[in-house]
Amino acid sequence: MWGIIIALISGALMSIQGVFNTGVTKETSIWMAAGFVQFSALLVCILAWFFCGKESSISALWQVDHKYMLLGGVIGAFITFTVIESMNRLGPARSVMLIVISQLLVAYIIELMGLFGVDKVEFQWRKLVGMVIAIIGVIIFKWE
Repeated sequence: MWGIIIALISGALMSIQGVFNTGVTKETSIWMAAGFVQFSALLVCILAWFFCGKESSISALWQVDHKYMLLGGVIGAFITFTVIESMNRLGPARSVMLIVISQLLVAYIIELMGLFGVDKVEFQWRKLVGMVIAIIGVIIFKWE
């Protein structure tokens, strides 16, 4: 149950953040907004790490087996950029729906292929049908 609640909060926060970042971009620039987002996130993470318990040291990062996993921050910068751009060009509702469909599709491909250390799953037609229904939902919801 907590996983569902946390996922719903995450989705809501991502939508709000996208709108906020797009607003900042209109008064600054996209890379200034994206940079500020990443910098402020770094500060929050450092404070949380400092006050909520230091389960591991910073040196633990260099002991990560698959070094490509450390690219999450780089990917995060491009996520911020693409969310801002898509919301600016498509509006929040259409943008978020397309983002979520893309996330579902890529996550399912990762599971099907067992990429990045994720447990491999068997193909299921119902999941493909669900993806098609989601795409149709986007078309019905907000395509003009």
